[in-house]
Amino acid sequence: MKRLVRSRSHKMLAGICGGLAEYLDMDPTVIRVIYVILSVLSAAFPGLLIYLILAFVIPSE
Repeated sequence: MKRLVRSRSHKMLAGICGGLAEYLDMDPTVIRVIYVILSVLSAAFPGLLIYLILAFVIPSE
């Protein structure tokens, strides 16, 4: 059974994008690019707030 956890091996800041990439069996760089594009295109950059919340909610590996 797969669990969504913060990655230690694909970590840049908190490991959120790396953990999501491992969960979805994708390349972490693709997830990071998608995250940045969605954050930039959305108003007032709520992506940073979401990232911080996920850093506290998602357990580490």
